[in-house]
Amino acid sequence: MAIALNSNSMTNKIALTEDHITRFSEDGFVVVENWLDAKTVELARERFKPLFSGQFELGIQPDEWNWREGRDSPELTRQICNAWKSDRIIRSIVLMENLGRICAVLKGWPGARLNQDNVIWKPAGASALGFHQDDSYQSWLTPPEMLTCWMTLDDTLAEQGTIEYVRGSHLWSTSQPIKQFHAPDDPLAELESVTGRNRNDLDIVPIVVNAGSAVFHHGRTWHGSKANTGALPRRSVVSHCMSSDARFSTTSTSSIYSRYKKTGTDEMDESFFPIIYRQDGYRSPELD
Repeated sequence: MAIALNSNSMTNKIALTEDHITRFSEDGFVVVENWLDAKTVELARERFKPLFSGQFELGIQPDEWNWREGRDSPELTRQICNAWKSDRIIRSIVLMENLGRICAVLKGWPGARLNQDNVIWKPAGASALGFHQDDSYQSWLTPPEMLTCWMTLDDTLAEQGTIEYVRGSHLWSTSQPIKQFHAPDDPLAELESVTGRNRNDLDIVPIVVNAGSAVFHHGRTWHGSKANTGALPRRSVVSHCMSSDARFSTTSTSSIYSRYKKTGTDEMDESFFPIIYRQDGYRSPELD
């Protein structure tokens, strides 16, 4: 069986096969090649320098802006969260209906809405990002889970600090958030201390793929990236999705994202957490 997946940012047609679904179920992640076409990749690359320089096309500052031109060390990995509110090209990539459809199929959701996006720029010499589980940071949600689509804008190599996954770790329980996400001396140290597992016993898979490829990963899959010891940058755009039925937790809050919770209700406003795909054909109207 192949589930046909059409994307409004590409001319090619992507099919999620039973092998993709099996790989995701067994490994906790699955690679989908040729996800973004060459033109989209090039347009997205061109947005990185303006974004990290504070030039926001739509006039709205992103929710998190962890590296700024002229302020922060060039050795740090650069990250922006929710650039979809600031830039049309990033918006068109992370809010693709096709992306939401895949997330819903892989997780068995009735649909998918955007939780947040990431724009990540790891230049040559940039430091590591600690291994972690995305679901560790979702206690402010009900259900407290997500599924992520990581999209590379550059050909990746193991020595360039590409994303790495611990195969099968989606079958482990959800741990507490790690203490040092950015620039840890040892990106695997907290994984070992939190889970009690030795790295030598883990099946750690560096993702080596061509630009435009995507990886969909489970919210409990441990992942991170080592320092970029290569000569080229590693740039990626990430879309974190949650169920279209997700609601705010009534017992836990996010220091950033709970600011969008309306008084007297746990419902999520589509202006801030748009529904990008639902089985009944619904999609937040402003997206198209």
